[in-house]
Amino acid sequence: MMVVGLTGGIGSGKSEAARLFSDLGAPVADTDAIAHALTAPDQPALQEIAKSFGKDALYPDGSLNRAYLRQRIFSDADAKRMLEGILHPLIREEVANILARNASAPYQIIMVPLLFETGAYAGLIDRSLLIDCEESLQIARAMARSQLAEAEVRAIMATQCSRTQRLEMADDIIVNNGTLADLEKQVREKHEKYIRLA
Repeated sequence: MMVVGLTGGIGSGKSEAARLFSDLGAPVADTDAIAHALTAPDQPALQEIAKSFGKDALYPDGSLNRAYLRQRIFSDADAKRMLEGILHPLIREEVANILARNASAPYQIIMVPLLFETGAYAGLIDRSLLIDCEESLQIARAMARSQLAEAEVRAIMATQCSRTQRLEMADDIIVNNGTLADLEKQVREKHEKYIRLA
């Protein structure tokens, strides 16, 4: 079984591409979705975060204050390492479970936004697939999707590999500057390629 690491900068269209691969029958392990599930109310990881980051990390209803945590980790490298130390081992464990459950599939996808930045999945993936788009599009899409200000999107982009670096490191590239139909066509081509390679 082949494992493809799907990545791309904020607003590049990773989630849409992953959904299209899933529609074609490829199992997808989405590390962001796993992280969200792990930080749901009453989850052990959420209690650990509250213990490490204090009461401001939670809203009064006990849910995670993502805005507060985002601000903390973007302004404090130690805080970022602390959060990663809590979440990353649990995320990797769940990814391993998903891969094991779908072991009969020709290929599987792990969607990792910071695939190249962390190197955490280097030993697990056989190929990397970059969803790429113009930086102006990234900013516009991220602002529209997440209601972030342009400065916030640019701050997030500054913590990620540059577009040039990602293009150099990727085994495969989908250019997502166009319509959903353009993206669908390229996803289908890659799907057929991965079936052949597997």
